[in-house]
Amino acid sequence: MRMRKSALAAALAALLLAACAGTPNRESTGEVFDDSVITTKVKSALISDKRVSGMDVSVETFKGRVLLSGYVRSPEERQTAERIARGTPGVKDVSNRIAVRGG
Repeated sequence: MRMRKSALAAALAALLLAACAGTPNRESTGEVFDDSVITTKVKSALISDKRVSGMDVSVETFKGRVLLSGYVRSPEERQTAERIARGTPGVKDVSNRIAVRGG
């Protein structure tokens, strides 16, 4: 009887761990948390930097890859936003889709 309970407990533990694992299209539980931290750090850095209209830039993160979108006033501001994102710990790559609008 004890052997069956141990086997059942091991199978249940394996099932729970598999449910938390990530796939190429789905993040693991830990990755979701890590990405939330990265998004928050990038967004905070953009808002606190006076050279960037941080409120007009959207930040999304998936598996350490950051997507920047939104609008800025100049190509220099766009490049600065990308540099800030790339310099954030945990960021693996940055896709800069920020559009420049004259202002």
